[in-house]
Amino acid sequence: MRIKITTLLIVVVICLAGASVFQLDAQSSGSLTSIYTDIAGSSCRTIFTHRESGATTQSCAGVAGYKLEVEDDDARMSITVVAPNGKKSELSYWGVITSSFSSLGNKAEWRVRKVKGKNVPVALIVRVNANEDSSNPEKLTSYLAVAKITPSRTCVTERIGPSAKANEEARRAADRAADKQCLEDTRQE
Repeated sequence: MRIKITTLLIVVVICLAGASVFQLDAQSSGSLTSIYTDIAGSSCRTIFTHRESGATTQSCAGVAGYKLEVEDDDARMSITVVAPNGKKSELSYWGVITSSFSSLGNKAEWRVRKVKGKNVPVALIVRVNANEDSSNPEKLTSYLAVAKITPSRTCVTERIGPSAKANEEARRAADRAADKQCLEDTRQE
C-alpha cells in the first residue's frame, strides 16, 4: 500500500510540475498581438527644436509606459525608444535602415504579449520611407524597421524591403526578434 501511495504522489508531483512548465511556456510564448500608436501630428508634442538647423524631437505616447521620441534632422527621421524607467535606446534609422532623406509612417506597431493581464512590448515596427533616388525626389522606397524590445537591449534587428507581404513578414520578424542580433549602424562619425 505504501509503495502505491508513494508512486501516486510521484505521478501527481510530476503532472503538477509538467502543468506548471506548460503554463509558464504558454505564458512566455503566448501569441503576440499588435497595438498601434501615433507618431505624428497632434498626438505628439515637441520637446526640442534646434535654433539653427531646425532639427526637432517630438515625444509620442507608446504602450505600457513606453514613449517614442521621433527625431527629424536634416530631412532624415529616426526614433528613440524610452522605457518606463527612462532608459533611452536610439534606433538610428539613418544609419541602420537608410542614409538617404527619409520620413516615417504615421503609426508605430507594437508587438505585445499579455503577462499577468498586462501588455508587455516585445518589438516595434515602424515604416521608414526613403528617397534613395536623388534624380527622382518623388520616388520613395518603403521599408519596415523591426526592433526588439528586451530588458537587456532595444535595437533594430531587421529591415524589411517593399513587397506584397511586407507587413506579415515584419510581424513574423518582430515575433522572433528577441533572439536576433542588432543591425549595425553604418554611419561614419
